[in-house]
Amino acid sequence: METGSTLLNGKAAVEGQSIQAGRATDQVVGPDAITLTLQVNGRAMTVVTDPGATLVQVLRETLGLTGTKIGCDRGACSACTVWLDGEVASSCMTLVLDARHRRITTIEGLADGDTLHPVQRAFVEHDAMQCGFCTPGMIMSCAALVERNPDCTLEDVKAAVSGHLCRCGTYPNVFAATLAAARAKKPKREAGGDDDLEGRTGR
Repeated sequence: METGSTLLNGKAAVEGQSIQAGRATDQVVGPDAITLTLQVNGRAMTVVTDPGATLVQVLRETLGLTGTKIGCDRGACSACTVWLDGEVASSCMTLVLDARHRRITTIEGLADGDTLHPVQRAFVEHDAMQCGFCTPGMIMSCAALVERNPDCTLEDVKAAVSGHLCRCGTYPNVFAATLAAARAKKPKREAGGDDDLEGRTGR
């Protein structure tokens, strides 16, 4: 037998040894609509949807969570950013089927009741929005950074929003707001220990 791998009668032959070929374990779904249960903002939500639908379509059109925006619909502007298990993700590039067993957090679920997340509050205080279309996705990425690294620097913030397109150009205010939110989450430093915020953002 030639060295290498061949497939004969459902078995893979590798260098003279036959092993059973692996069988697909994923359930085949579609083309008809299917019923899914999603974990969205801490709640189990059951939806009936096309199996080929993206997560952002289901969030907006089925569940009515319109805070998540559709911008380019091709993963280039990040307006549709949500969290999947606490990590940022483009919901326009995520099939709803791939989000079935993950914790989905949208901009509507970021606040704690009536208490805004520190990043949301800082965006308001620092006027970090113009038309507001990119704002939900921007907040989701900035909040993920602050949760992960309260000691984030200006360069960290720039990296976090590098995939976000703000047509209004309000990036300096976004930087200032995120750094302010990060400082608010940390224990107070000794007097005189903080850097000047405006100097850190180049404003």
